[in-house]
Amino acid sequence: MAMNTVFSVGPGVFTEDEFSRAVGELDSPDLEGWELLVESMGTKVYRKYREESGLYEYKTLGEMADLDPEMCAQVYVDWEYRKIWDSYVLDLHPIKDKSSGMEGLYWCVDYPWPLSDRDYTFVRDFKIVEIDGVRTYAVMAKSHLFPEEKERSGIVRVDSFQQSCVMRTDGKVGSKAFMHYYDNPKGMIPTWLINWAAKTGVPQFLDMMRKAVFGYPEFLETRAKELGLEKMDNVERMRRLYGVAASEIPADQLPSQH
Repeated sequence: MAMNTVFSVGPGVFTEDEFSRAVGELDSPDLEGWELLVESMGTKVYRKYREESGLYEYKTLGEMADLDPEMCAQVYVDWEYRKIWDSYVLDLHPIKDKSSGMEGLYWCVDYPWPLSDRDYTFVRDFKIVEIDGVRTYAVMAKSHLFPEEKERSGIVRVDSFQQSCVMRTDGKVGSKAFMHYYDNPKGMIPTWLINWAAKTGVPQFLDMMRKAVFGYPEFLETRAKELGLEKMDNVERMRRLYGVAASEIPADQLPSQH
């Protein structure tokens, strides 16, 4: 598979081979040893048992018939906007290791009572690649220790987390997507919660994201006004999305302006 990277941002912790494998699963998912858990709203959720942890990892394949893949990718990585549309986010913000310069994100997730909430510190890379002239949007993330981000009282720190998400046009006006996800939330998580998250939580998340995509232009317009800008230009939008200085992104590499 000839894959040409046209845009890349992040600390660069994932290799080209890792991105290539993730992108390849969008069209040819590796499902050997995986079981179909649920199919709903055009989305299939598979799971596979991990012997070493006694937990499952998940793969999701689906289509979103009326959502542009570039806009979906932007909504997916916009940490500031996610705090608005994702009701399970308690806190989400950029963090940085002062000694190494490594940049990442802190994320705190709401768990139902009486369980303790969970939080994560992780790194994330984002690429836009072209395959036969068609753009594919890929995000990869995994846990990373940030020594200055101390554990918080009453919140369980998740230190084993990995995720990949890939999106591309469905050839019409919508998107097709692939996601691979695993984390170890620690503690005794009830079976009912695990089943709910896999069977109900994923379709619910996709529905929230669909509404968020349609609301994104309004959010950008509102945010521009708050920043004193006439409009949210492409350079400022990229700076907000990825937490880097605008000058670090070559203008000819920026994704198209919506």
